[in-house]
Amino acid sequence: MAQPPINAVIVPVTPFQQNCTLLWCTKTNKAAFVDPGGDVDKLMAAVEKQSPKLELEKILVTHGHLDHCGAVADIAEQLKLPVEGPHEDDIFWISQLAEHSRNYGFPPARSFTPDRWLKDGDEVQVGDAKLSVHHCPGHTPGHVVFFSKDARFAMVGDVLFKGSIGRTDFPKSNHQDLLDAITKKLWPLGNDVTFIPGHGPVSTFGQERASNPFVGDAAMGRA
Repeated sequence: MAQPPINAVIVPVTPFQQNCTLLWCTKTNKAAFVDPGGDVDKLMAAVEKQSPKLELEKILVTHGHLDHCGAVADIAEQLKLPVEGPHEDDIFWISQLAEHSRNYGFPPARSFTPDRWLKDGDEVQVGDAKLSVHHCPGHTPGHVVFFSKDARFAMVGDVLFKGSIGRTDFPKSNHQDLLDAITKKLWPLGNDVTFIPGHGPVSTFGQERASNPFVGDAAMGRA
């Protein structure tokens, strides 16, 4: 069996048990953290556990909520890694990380400016592996999703979950935008796509289309 172009390990972090993904290119062993929300020692231990040895080369961010990017500034500074994402519309959230970390009793978090803001249609690279960027607003205005066409794999942050969807009761959230992002941006990628959500177990787009009570085909009147 051919080796997959990318591999990934989920590392739950913060009291919110956010799914940080350690993603790497199996050809080069170059790696990235996707949404390192906290627990830096735990994340670095996950890197050290992998064999062969991985080389971290960047940080990818889906959106600006604390549990997804609270450790970005610290890791980027410590390891001198570039940061890519999210979309610039989430600067509103990133600028408040210090305040939100105090309010939620998290370790102090710092705001950051990505080396590259992302927009719909962009591409990011980890080693030789390429991921397309899909702007999926609704949960936050600048939320992005990362998708590997070759691996049939996506990291969707808090847009979609197994059996649920992202909250839209935050400032600048929009419920209809979220529904449109899922049904018009994610479903066309294919039912066979496996996705890692921001919290909870993995699923596939096909499984969610068949059974998700919020955006499944039956719920959207498409059954």
